[in-house]
Amino acid sequence: MSGRPETAYKVLTRAEMAQMQEKGRFDGAPVDLADGYVHLSSAEQLTETVDKHFAGQNDLVVLAVDLAGLGEAVRWEESRGGALFPHLYAPLPLTAVLAHGPLERDADGAVKLPG
Repeated sequence: MSGRPETAYKVLTRAEMAQMQEKGRFDGAPVDLADGYVHLSSAEQLTETVDKHFAGQNDLVVLAVDLAGLGEAVRWEESRGGALFPHLYAPLPLTAVLAHGPLERDADGAVKLPG
């Protein structure tokens, strides 16, 4: 993954997060299951992803995901506007989550990264 971020981000509902903690993995939201991979975003893509796909939703959780430990299951593929997005072709294991927290925004409206 030379030159690519080693951390990506996933947005879950609180219910999805609870299921992940119970099962030890996240198999995917309906859109992930339909597309055949778990959608992730880089730090730079996260705010736009939230604005586009989670507008008006409350009780969201942001996960920081360690891509290095996921190996070949991660592929950077073209998506929105030709940008490369990280896609995970496997369930997301809880052990790959570096940090998580409630979705919060800074004064400029950007999504804060969990830390």
